Amino acid sequence: MAMRKEEGADLRKWYRLFVQVGLTLSLLILVVAFQLNYRPSDTFEVNLQEQETVEMEEIQQTEQETKPPPPPKPPVPVEVPNNETIENEDVDFSASLDLDESLNTDQGPPEPEEEEEEEDEIFVVVENQPDCGGREKLQGKVEYPSFARKAGIEGRVFVQFVVNEEGRVTNPKITRGVHKLLNQEVLEKVKTLECEPGQQRGEPVKVQMSLPVTFKLQ
Repeated sequence: MAMRKEEGADLRKWYRLFVQVGLTLSLLILVVAFQLNYRPSDTFEVNLQEQETVEMEEIQQTEQETKPPPPPKPPVPVEVPNNETIENEDVDFSASLDLDESLNTDQGPPEPEEEEEEEDEIFVVVENQPDCGGREKLQGKVEYPSFARKAGIEGRVFVQFVVNEEGRVTNPKITRGVHKLLNQEVLEKVKTLECEPGQQRGEPVKVQMSLPVTFKLQ
C-alpha cells in the first residue's frame, strides 16, 4: 500500500521562516529586558571620607639661664678680747725704685768671650825627631827595685810620653807594663830625661814618642 504525503504536512518548507521568526523574537526579548533592568538614576551619592588634618605646632627653643657665680663669703670677724688692742702695721713707702739710676747705667756691649787657645798639635812623625839619647839613656837611669828583684819579677815595660817645644818630657803613661813597682820606676825616671825638641818646618813642635825598658835578672 503506497503512502501519500500531504502538501500541508511538509515542515521543511517552513523551517527557514520559523528560524528567522525565532531569532527576531529572541532579539526583541533581549532588548526589552535590557531596557527594563537598566534605568540610570538622575542623582548619585559619593561618600568621601574626611581626611584628618594635622596641625604643626612651632616648638620654641628654651634658653638656659646662666646663673652668676655666688658672691664671695664675707671674712669671719676675729674676736679680740676687750683688753687687747689691734696694732696697725706701718708700711714703709719710702723705699722706691730709682728708675733713673737703673736706666742711666752705662752698660756697653757685651765683651767678647776670650777664645780658648787651641792646644798645640802633637805630632808623631816630624822632619827632625826629638833626641833624648835613645833607649840606652833611659835604661841607664832606671834602677831595679829591690823587692821586685827579690821576688824574681822581670819583663819589659813600654812607656809613652810627649817631648814639648822646650825639650821637656810631659804626659808619660805606661802602654804595656809588668808590675806596678817596675812601672812606677819607669814613670819617675822618664821625666828626668833632657831632650832636644823635634822640629817641623824649622819650628819646634810637640812630638809623641815611646821607649821600652827591660828588667832582667842576671
